[in-house]
Amino acid sequence: MKDWYIIDNIEKIDSPAVVLYEKHLDHNLEEMLNMVGGDVNRLRPHLKTNKMPEVVKRMVGLGIKNFKSSTIAEAEMAAKEGAESILIAHQLVGPKTDRFFMLADRFPDTRFYTIIDNSHTLGIWDAKAKATGREVFVFIDVNNGMNRSGVEPGPGLTELIAQTEKAAHASLVGLHVYDGHHRDQDYGERKEKLEADFRKLQEMTDALKNAHPDFQVISGGTPAFTTHRLDKERICSPGTCVFWDWGYDEKLTEQDFKFAVLLVTRVISKPTEGIVTIDLGHKAVAPENPVDKRIKFLNLSGYELLSQSEEHGVLRVEDWNKINVGDVLYGVPYHICPTINLYDEIDIIRDGKKSDTWEITARRRRITI
Repeated sequence: MKDWYIIDNIEKIDSPAVVLYEKHLDHNLEEMLNMVGGDVNRLRPHLKTNKMPEVVKRMVGLGIKNFKSSTIAEAEMAAKEGAESILIAHQLVGPKTDRFFMLADRFPDTRFYTIIDNSHTLGIWDAKAKATGREVFVFIDVNNGMNRSGVEPGPGLTELIAQTEKAAHASLVGLHVYDGHHRDQDYGERKEKLEADFRKLQEMTDALKNAHPDFQVISGGTPAFTTHRLDKERICSPGTCVFWDWGYDEKLTEQDFKFAVLLVTRVISKPTEGIVTIDLGHKAVAPENPVDKRIKFLNLSGYELLSQSEEHGVLRVEDWNKINVGDVLYGVPYHICPTINLYDEIDIIRDGKKSDTWEITARRRRITI
């Protein structure tokens, strides 16, 4: 029996290429739903991983209609596919504030939210909303230990909540708490750290929920999904699990997702004994990690990725004599999200064959708005 990832009509796929296995995508979407007991209202998947209208269509078809994005382009893509609400979880500044209002005008059937983490930004939004006769819906971004964005739990957060509740044209919808820094391989340790950090917020969120029944707490990403799903008051926001990757498969061993996306590359040279070169440079796979943590090949053993340049990857291999120029390698990227962002389109593998091609629309910074 052939391995699951082997593509029968591989000659129709140029390289380097990114390929999506439809059955594994469907499995991952179903598993994401299963983890919250089928309650679609407890999911707000992040779109930064897939960036594709066709994937959003599948989620909407399953009843998942609330999303999170990093960019206005991702939000526009989802709105076109019928999203009911989208949180742009990136504090918008400069021209992006005007683009946000344009987005709301273009898609009146979709509710758009933004995040703030300081009173200055709140004032800008409130003033712009007033000047245009609008209302802006905001989440307060909480720094729960990652130290990347947000306001820390404590007096500063309490004061910002009070200021937002008093704003004339900005409405507070909830808190956004991303704790992606907790990635311990041992789930017990990861859960303990997550909950310890979250306890700093619990009393506040309980009070807010009592005062505002519709108040939302959007919690975590894929690493925290296993934990936050256990509290029915938290809305979960996984993203990477839709496609999965080597990095999370190595760390999040308690989660049952499958590799839905692989990279296809070919051997293009054998420049010296023990060395082969592939057409997978750092323009074709996310290069932010050390070179040995970028891709894992499924149909090659006894190898080491020595280096990458823009269009080349250099491998040291044990079975050099058994490898030919033109041979195909299938690899799992260590980090799928920025890898997807390198490609304009993805080949769809259905029943072992390339059957379709989907556009990766939201890799662009701007679609129309």
